Amino acid sequence: MTIAFADPQSLDHAALEEGTIFAPRFDAHGLITVVTTEAGTNDILMVAHMNAEALSLTLETGIAHYWSRSRKALWKKGETSGEMQEVVELRTDCDQDCLVMTVRQTGRGAACHTGRKTCFYRRVTLSDDTADLEDTGLPRLFDPKAVYG
Repeated sequence: MTIAFADPQSLDHAALEEGTIFAPRFDAHGLITVVTTEAGTNDILMVAHMNAEALSLTLETGIAHYWSRSRKALWKKGETSGEMQEVVELRTDCDQDCLVMTVRQTGRGAACHTGRKTCFYRRVTLSDDTADLEDTGLPRLFDPKAVYG
């Protein structure tokens, strides 16, 4: 089964922003941005993209699927690492061009390919006129070299 989405251009402004028809506005590359958060903690785990197929598979299976821009391929989160994401809720913003997905992170609890819980494990710091990155100390929950080779 493939889920069909309404064409956002077929909706007027009020229907797009206030109505009940899901009409995701994919960008010129056929992608929509997804912010993924963890159920319970509301921690931001990652930001990724979905194409129509990834979004459809996510809705059909209840497991997060994304589109890898670097590999130009569909990506079932956790297929290699075992760190799958079970969808709890999917929301869209007012003009339907961005999604927020709440998930239960499975496996060891690592959403990031670096083995950490979240992809946001560094903070930006300023020293004089230079911006640097500082590690926040999040531990690795798995060794990426052992998992991915």
